Amino acid sequence: MTEVDSRIWAALPVPALILDETDRIVDINPAAEGFLMTSSKAIKGQPVWDRLAVDAPIEEALERARAKNAPLFVNDVDVGTGDRAPLQCNLQIAPLASDTSEMILLISPRELAGRVTQSQSVKSAAKSAIGMAEMLAHEIKNPLAGITGAAQLLSMNLSQEDLELTDLIVSEARRIVALLEQVEQFGNVSAPQLGPVNLHDVLDRARRSALVGFAANMTILEDYDPSLPMAQGDSDQLLQVIQNLLKNATEAAGQAGGTITLHSYYEQSLRVRRGGGSGKSLPLQIEVIDDGPGLPPDICNDLFEPFVSGRENGTGLGLALAAKIISDHDGWISVSSVPGRTVFRISLPRAEPQTEDT
Repeated sequence: MTEVDSRIWAALPVPALILDETDRIVDINPAAEGFLMTSSKAIKGQPVWDRLAVDAPIEEALERARAKNAPLFVNDVDVGTGDRAPLQCNLQIAPLASDTSEMILLISPRELAGRVTQSQSVKSAAKSAIGMAEMLAHEIKNPLAGITGAAQLLSMNLSQEDLELTDLIVSEARRIVALLEQVEQFGNVSAPQLGPVNLHDVLDRARRSALVGFAANMTILEDYDPSLPMAQGDSDQLLQVIQNLLKNATEAAGQAGGTITLHSYYEQSLRVRRGGGSGKSLPLQIEVIDDGPGLPPDICNDLFEPFVSGRENGTGLGLALAAKIISDHDGWISVSSVPGRTVFRISLPRAEPQTEDT
């Protein structure tokens, strides 16, 4: 490669592999080194399908692209490396040059692509929604107090049949006030006080609190990586997020109860590219997994937006608040759901190295 080619190769934001005519690895770029968790030097010459597991007839696709000397696209396939759970990706396969049988394979993780600007989009949407919601909450609470007072005065001189109507007015007005107070709380979340946080301590606090309260009918299992390093975060705000996810899982299970698994693990290759172009490493993973009925498919893509809820009486603020908190931590939150398995995944940065004063 020329110096310019080398710089372009190193700057590619997605994993890229060059394969020879026998599908052995000739070279990989730095993004692929992170994705495969190995160095270019260590992996050269290895069969690519010994290092990548693709849930599609990708070998046939590669042969077709090679035979026709034309690019080929394979979308929405699970790609794993054997060292971590598969990610849904889009693949691009193309001849490297007309005079060679070498091919280039580009791997674009769809999961990350859909969330790379999550921090900016969540903050922007949340800021707009919070401003409007706070204004409406302030304006609506005052007349509601008047309506409630008037209904209570009327009830003093009404028959039992009419009293049911004034009681309904009072109870519904109070319910609206409670909702407005939640909206105001949503807008009052302060910036996180970042520092080293033991995520297992946070998970244990959330688990114990849930089991003696709203999740008394649930079984909560622990599946922790004991070697997980400290995270950079605000322990109280992260506790609030985990408790919210546990409460959602409990409410989805209903009276019958169910099982929730708290899972932690380390994924070195996970990076999120922000709008400014920099890549942020988010190796610390927390998953809250439940065996409930799953989420309605039509809301999964918008679940973290304010006022989107999968429950009949849900406010749609809990997950929006969770997304705001995780975004303020420079983290990433996502969800995947099918009946019987819903997984909320939180990805966080490691704690900053501590330096001693000399």
